[in-house]
Amino acid sequence: MLANETSYIVYDGECPFCSRYVEMLRLRAAIGDVELVNARDDHPIVAWIGEKKIDLNEGMVFIQNGKVSHGHECIHKIALLTSPSDAFNRLNALIFRSDTAARLLYPILRFGRNATLKLLGRRKLDSAVAPQQ
Repeated sequence: MLANETSYIVYDGECPFCSRYVEMLRLRAAIGDVELVNARDDHPIVAWIGEKKIDLNEGMVFIQNGKVSHGHECIHKIALLTSPSDAFNRLNALIFRSDTAARLLYPILRFGRNATLKLLGRRKLDSAVAPQQ
């Protein structure tokens, strides 16, 4: 199902922070083809993630060479790979290239996402995309 030459970032397109984050990344310069996928779209990779029981309400997903990184692992991996082409990407790398920092800060980012969605009157991702535990 996955094209090994393509990397994917799956994020919540209704979250303004998530959307802006993936727009500002400069991954293509560093690793080549990266497909940005809104988890709210009917996309085969979203269905594939659902089959793997990965809860997208708990974090975004980065897939490279068939390996899945989710939540704090996702932003840590992205930080290691991004091109330091601008201030945002340098700051992202500085903070999140540390696995410990990513592990500690990601729950705060997820809380911010959830609070923002609630304030904007937007719903979390559907249970088909975010399996119930």
